[in-house]
Amino acid sequence: MPKFVIEREIPGAGNLTAEDLKGISQKSCGVLQELGPSVQWVQSFVTENKVYCLYIAPDKEAVLKHAELGGFPANVVSEVTSVIDPVTAE
Repeated sequence: MPKFVIEREIPGAGNLTAEDLKGISQKSCGVLQELGPSVQWVQSFVTENKVYCLYIAPDKEAVLKHAELGGFPANVVSEVTSVIDPVTAE
């Protein structure tokens, strides 16, 4: 199943409280339940003004549907073509 990186522009994301992040996470999980098991949220990275999310989904359209239903921005959705890490160098 393909993986996707989603870049979400959210001004002030780095200042969101733990409660804010919990609410966003709950909303996302609720939408994922509606969509069924074919779309999975792996994890997200919160930066100053953006959130980068890693999803497993059948296609880009499924990722965009999640964003639409959840009211989340999905400014850039990119399919992961390879994964590298320090072990790749060995």
